[in-house]
Amino acid sequence: MSLESINIESLLKSYSVTGFSMALIENGELKKDEQYGLLKAGKCERVDRNSLFNACSISKVCAAILVLKLAEDGVLHIDEDVNKYLVSWKLPQTTMQKVTLRHLLSHQSGISDPDGSFAEWQPYGKIPLMAELLSGQTVYCARPIEISYEAGSDFRYSDAGYCVIQQIVEDATGRSFEDLAIELVFQPLDMNSSMFFQHPPKAMTRNIASGHDQQGQVIQGDYPIYPYPASSGLWTTPSDLAKLVIEMIHALRGDSKIGLSAESISDMIKSQGNTSWAGLGVFLEGTGDQVEVSSLGWGAGFQSMLVAYPQKGTALIMMTNTDSGIHQLKGMMGKIYYSLADFLQAEENK
Repeated sequence: MSLESINIESLLKSYSVTGFSMALIENGELKKDEQYGLLKAGKCERVDRNSLFNACSISKVCAAILVLKLAEDGVLHIDEDVNKYLVSWKLPQTTMQKVTLRHLLSHQSGISDPDGSFAEWQPYGKIPLMAELLSGQTVYCARPIEISYEAGSDFRYSDAGYCVIQQIVEDATGRSFEDLAIELVFQPLDMNSSMFFQHPPKAMTRNIASGHDQQGQVIQGDYPIYPYPASSGLWTTPSDLAKLVIEMIHALRGDSKIGLSAESISDMIKSQGNTSWAGLGVFLEGTGDQVEVSSLGWGAGFQSMLVAYPQKGTALIMMTNTDSGIHQLKGMMGKIYYSLADFLQAEENK
C-alpha cells in the first residue's frame, strides 16, 4: 500500500490525535514529508514541516550517534570501564564486571531505574546538575544510581543509564552534551530544527507543538521539559530525524558526512549482549540485510516512532502531539506502519 492510499485525516479523528508529522525515506533519501492537524487544540495554527515535537526516548538514538562519533575521534572507547571517564560523579564500584558504554547504550549496564524517577521538569525548581541527579539529590531521582545486577547479564530499560552516558560525554570532553550534539551531529547534518532546551528560544516558540492527553486536552504547561537531554530531551521534526537516519544509511555505504565508519553503524544495529533485540541506542527485529531498526518515544502529551531498514535504504518517522494512552503499534502510527510494511521491506525501491 502507498502513502497516498492512507486517509490520514480520517485516522486523526479515529484516534483523537491533534497533530501529526511524518517523513518517509526511500533509497537513502527523503522521499516525502507530510503534516496534518493542529499545533494546539482550539487554535488555528496547523502543524507544518517546521513544527517541533518532543522526541522523548528517540533522543537516545541521537545520544548513541554522538557517542559513536566521539569513539571514532578517539575521545571515548565503548568497551572501556566508564569510571575511567567519569569525574563529576562515579558509578559505585562493585565486585561485578566493569560497566562500559556498550552496556549503557544497550540497556544492559546493571542499572535499574528507581521507582517514580525521571518525570518531567517541575518549572518551579532549578534544572538539576546531572551529577546531583545521579547522586539521588533531586526529586527526579530520589535514590543514588548504582549497580543492581551483573552488567551484560540482563536487559533492563534505563533512562538512568543514558544520564550516565551524558555525564561521561561531558566529563570526557569538558563540554556540555547539548553543545557537542549541535557541533558534531546537528550542524554537519543540517538538522537545523533539532535542539535541546529548558527554556525554548524565543524565535522557535511559535513552532513548538503543544502536548495533549488522551481526551485531547492540552497538558499543563503546554509541553513537557525533561532535564535529561541524552535520555529524552530532544525537540525535533520528522524531516530532521530523517537526516539522522539517512546519515546511518550512508555511513553503512562508506559515505558518512560526520565521520562515522560502516563498522560503527554495523555495530550499532547488531544484537548486543544476551539479547537479540537490543542494539546501541536502538531496538532490532531480524538480522543482517533484513534487520529492522526502531525507536519509540512516549512522554507527557507526545508519542513518536522511528522505523528503519538501513540496509534497504528505507525508513518511516512519525511524531504526534498526543499521548493516546496506547502503544504506538496499536494506534494511528501502527496503522500507517503496517500499511507501509511492503514498501519499507522491499528489496529495491525505485
